[in-house]
Amino acid sequence: MTQPLHIVIALFPGVTHLDFTGPHQILCRLPGATVTTASLAGGEIEADGLVFARLPKLSDIEACDVLIVPGGLGTTEAMGDPDFIAEIRRLADGARYVCSVCTGSLVLGAAGLLKGKRAACHWAWRDQLALFGAIPDPSRVARDGRYITGGGVTAGIDFALTMVAELAGDDMAQSIQLAVEYAPAPPFEAGRPETAPEAVLRRVSAIYGKAMDARVEAARKAAEAM
Repeated sequence: MTQPLHIVIALFPGVTHLDFTGPHQILCRLPGATVTTASLAGGEIEADGLVFARLPKLSDIEACDVLIVPGGLGTTEAMGDPDFIAEIRRLADGARYVCSVCTGSLVLGAAGLLKGKRAACHWAWRDQLALFGAIPDPSRVARDGRYITGGGVTAGIDFALTMVAELAGDDMAQSIQLAVEYAPAPPFEAGRPETAPEAVLRRVSAIYGKAMDARVEAARKAAEAM
């Protein structure tokens, strides 16, 4: 990297904090990069019981090189917020890379940015990408032109290392990976629906199913508004 780089992570109420704190931990170690977390209203955002304060407003950010939208339960409302979607469109318009983690790709879809593009998403909500004309991709990290999207929650770290490699090369990405000792060795093979025990998959699917109808309806409305 020979030029300063501005990375913006766009937050919203109900965001999942690991969706953005994981990538933030990686990307803030990239030499020459400035990482800004911002929200529509600025101020404070609560995420899973943690409060993130002193956030600038998205409207106060003129432009960025990389735009990242995380996901979370608040995605349902974020997709239907015309002011938030307008800021995502504006910042994406001039960005070199437009990115997401987890259900953040649904927000990108609602902004009309993923038509005809392959995109990753959390497994439980991945199929909804098709409502926006996107191509659901089960990969941990999906790349389609300037769009780089990560799967559910913990995939944000894989996404961020992929992003570092794109921006500054494999050696830099591997150096940051070593610095944070990212060497996943999960105690269970239950991290994907294909490998989780059937009873576990049913239990988690039932939990997500309680929010599924509202999320699908929000996605349909957002798709119609595109």
